[in-house]
Amino acid sequence: MIQYALKCDNEHSFDSWFQSAAAFEKLSKAGMVTCAVCGSEKVDKAIMTPSVKKSEKGKKNTPSLTKPTNPAEHAIKKLKTYVENNSDYVGKDFATEARDMHEGTAPERSIYGEAKPEDAKKLIEDGIPVTPLPFALTRKAN
Repeated sequence: MIQYALKCDNEHSFDSWFQSAAAFEKLSKAGMVTCAVCGSEKVDKAIMTPSVKKSEKGKKNTPSLTKPTNPAEHAIKKLKTYVENNSDYVGKDFATEARDMHEGTAPERSIYGEAKPEDAKKLIEDGIPVTPLPFALTRKAN
C-alpha cells in the first residue's frame, strides 16, 4: 500500500491510499481518482513530506481516520446516516430492485445497495434514476 498527497485543479488537498504506484496511475487514467472535496477528476500527486516514526517521547498525534475532520467529511457522514436511517439496504440486488420499482412490479421506496458499473450504467441509460454514494456501504444486520 502507498499513500499519496493529492491536489485537485481547485486547489483542494487530500490524502488517499493505493495498492501500488501502478494502481494509482491506472485509476487516475480511468478517471476514477476524484477530489474528496469537490469531485473534480483533475487530480495530481502533490509534494508530500515523509512520515518518520518518532520515539515514544516525541510521539506525534495522528488524526483519527474514523472521525470526520473537515466540512466535506462531516456532510458525507450526515448524508450516510440519513441514507442508512431512511432507506432499505438491498445489497447486491440493487439493480434488480431499482428496475422492478421503476417498472411497477415492486413497491416504491428508498433503497441503497451495490451494483456493478455496467448494471448502473444500464439503469441510467434506461431512464431509471440512480446515483453513486460518496461513502462505503454499511451492511445492516438482520
